[in-house]
Amino acid sequence: MEAVVRVGVTVTFLRMDRPPADPARLFPPDAVPVRVAPCSVLFYRYLYGNVGAAHVWWLRRAASDAELEALLRQPEVAITALYVGGEPYGFYELDARGWPDVNISYFGLMPHAVGRGLGPVFLRHAIDTAWASGARGMTVNTCTADSPRALPTYLRAGFRPVRHVREVWNVPVRLGLKIPPGLQV
Repeated sequence: MEAVVRVGVTVTFLRMDRPPADPARLFPPDAVPVRVAPCSVLFYRYLYGNVGAAHVWWLRRAASDAELEALLRQPEVAITALYVGGEPYGFYELDARGWPDVNISYFGLMPHAVGRGLGPVFLRHAIDTAWASGARGMTVNTCTADSPRALPTYLRAGFRPVRHVREVWNVPVRLGLKIPPGLQV
């Protein structure tokens, strides 16, 4: 049996049923969101690993290359990276497999990008991209392992909480993630 660390989190599921009415803020001149199509497994692991390391993002780390390749080849799954000055600063993943709803499966910035005001602008890009596709609704979730800024940012963007669920994850030790002591069960 594989060695695991048990991690306890509260997951908040959120929903948005109509596009935001307010105009989107503009990106700084050197910031550019780029749809990564096709997205390689190697680049996806780079984005996911750097954005999610501090937040116990483990599910996709535990997935095989073949599983990730199959996911990334799905036409309903779209990866967009945020570049600033030519460097990756974050990414989001939109999943329309639950059409007509679109889920923001993953959204985040790399550690060096946090606190620069890019999060709300980049989130709005994800929201506007989903609505422009003809979606009827949007979903996202966040948990107590994510940045404490995540939930307030989603709420300010227009998402509303629909439920909270307590989960215990069995995170494989082999992934080498640093688990904050307050999350260990």
